[in-house]
Amino acid sequence: MFYISTEAPLPLAAAARLVPPGRNGKRCHLSTILRWILTGAKAPDGSRVKLEGLRIGNRWMTSREALQRFAARLTPRLDSTAPAGARTPARRRRDSERAAAELERGGM
Repeated sequence: MFYISTEAPLPLAAAARLVPPGRNGKRCHLSTILRWILTGAKAPDGSRVKLEGLRIGNRWMTSREALQRFAARLTPRLDSTAPAGARTPARRRRDSERAAAELERGGM
């Protein structure tokens, strides 16, 4: 959560204008910012990362700093040697089949 005393609150409509255009040059929609607050977005390691937000009355707010932290957590570290992340179901199935075949060849 961000703190109003240290960061300037930013309405979600203003936050959406700060996000660069995506596909086909379309701007980020306010509902996208709200979804990032409520359910988050998938990080490179497969975890969920939520945008820090605060509800004031009937309005949601975030901050420029919160957007920056959100983007930083979603950006993959290209210099790290950590594993890529969660395997897809197809990759898990192939790995399982490969392991079963190796066990069969080994007589187990």
